[in-house]
Amino acid sequence: MANDAPRSERVDGCEGWTRRDLLRGLGAGVLGASVPGLGAAAWASDAKPAKDRPSPSDLAETAVARFYKSLSPSQREAICFPFDHKLRSVVKNNWSIVKPSIRDLSTEQQAICREIMKNLSSEDGYERFMRQMKDDSGGFEAYHVAVFGEPESDKPFEWVLTGRHDTLRVDGDSVAASAFGGPIFYGHAAGTDNEDAKHTGNVWWPQAEQANKIFATLDDKQRKQALVDEAEVDASDTVKLKGEKLASTGLSIGTLDGQQKQMTSKLIDSMLALFRECDAAEVRRCLEANGGVDKLRLTFFKEDDIGDDGIWDIWKLEGPAFSWYFRGAPHVHAWLNVSRTA
Repeated sequence: MANDAPRSERVDGCEGWTRRDLLRGLGAGVLGASVPGLGAAAWASDAKPAKDRPSPSDLAETAVARFYKSLSPSQREAICFPFDHKLRSVVKNNWSIVKPSIRDLSTEQQAICREIMKNLSSEDGYERFMRQMKDDSGGFEAYHVAVFGEPESDKPFEWVLTGRHDTLRVDGDSVAASAFGGPIFYGHAAGTDNEDAKHTGNVWWPQAEQANKIFATLDDKQRKQALVDEAEVDASDTVKLKGEKLASTGLSIGTLDGQQKQMTSKLIDSMLALFRECDAAEVRRCLEANGGVDKLRLTFFKEDDIGDDGIWDIWKLEGPAFSWYFRGAPHVHAWLNVSRTA
């Protein structure tokens, strides 16, 4: 059934979940205070939102179906693939999934792609992505999109956007066990590849500031456990899910006090605030299925500490089926992979 709530009442483009639903679900138990400069979504363990995953009827997904329908036979040959094609699961920091760019599409098709982008993001996230894309590639139209499967049918499908510092997805929960339809990437070089210690102008740096606030609360023993000399490789393999094979590197969030655990939840909120609420809810559902925040480990890396200021530019938050690697040197690369099972 379609959601008849006006666009201003819908939460970040997800059908079936309005702001009224969210407020009813959260009640008085709202946890998430927003990170300065990056509005965070509310998160309460007892919240029961009306929608906890995307679906084919959501605003982004129905726009994908319209986009697919608008493609000519020659366009489909250039940018459409079977759902099980190996390209669908690729995630990189800078790549063209297909040769044509969005600017090569018709004016109507470009507008639909922008509509999809708006509806896979929160309002704040969309503004940040647009600023990042302008800085990194001259704008949204320089990016590339591909379609896998058949969005017009009841078969699985996925729309993938790639380019410099982005691999983003819309799948209507076609990849049922995986948040976002698979691993994603976002990043930013704010005017220069070699950013200053404060990462001036970087739209994603507030996430690192939140992570470093947690580090500032640690005692000497905890800091020794959390801090590692060498950073991990800047590649998708870094966020491969490890399940029961998760190493004991870093600091166990389960050993922290209540306030520090709340700060960790707020750190996750700062990332989820970029995206529509049904994707954010699916991440939380996946995390809860694997033991929640207590099962995560937080690691900071001494390598490439820009300015030698002890504000760690590179860090990782990882659990059995959750992996978020934030590499802020020489500019921001963020790899993310979340699933219900490893």
